[in-house]
Amino acid sequence: MANPKTVAPAEIHAAIGRLAAAIAGRRDQHGRLLLLGIANGGIVLAQRLAAALAARAGVLDISFHRDDIGRHPIPKEVTPTLVPGDIQGAGVVLVDDVLFTGRTVKAALDELFDHGRPAWVELAVLVDRGGRRLPVAADYVGLRLAAEEGEKVIVTLDKEAPSRDKITVTRRK
Repeated sequence: MANPKTVAPAEIHAAIGRLAAAIAGRRDQHGRLLLLGIANGGIVLAQRLAAALAARAGVLDISFHRDDIGRHPIPKEVTPTLVPGDIQGAGVVLVDDVLFTGRTVKAALDELFDHGRPAWVELAVLVDRGGRRLPVAADYVGLRLAAEEGEKVIVTLDKEAPSRDKITVTRRK
């Protein structure tokens, strides 16, 4: 097997900067903006974007809305949904690390609407790897990486040391 493809921290940080700038450019600052990280991959990214935008970040746990719960049981280490304010009438940006089939986004929308009706919802992802199975597209994309069906995109955003951030594209086991 060939060596896995990697993306270095500098390129990741530039992509996060582009995401923050794009969100700021499309949304004026009136009204409430909530950035909700889809657990677990979108949490740190949502926190970083919220800090850059002076917005509020929260977490969406999609465990009970997954369509593959029979094959992938709920993990013991669940990060519960934590919404930092009222969803009703707020602008919400769902945040995730990787966009692949679209199923995670569908589950996140189901969880979101269990908590209220936002004014609008958009999607920001660090990596769009293609391969959609549902009609889902991100409004904001940091990086586009071509990954084959048999490959996995692994994003590691280190909360304590961003210099250790990395993205790796490797073969599935």
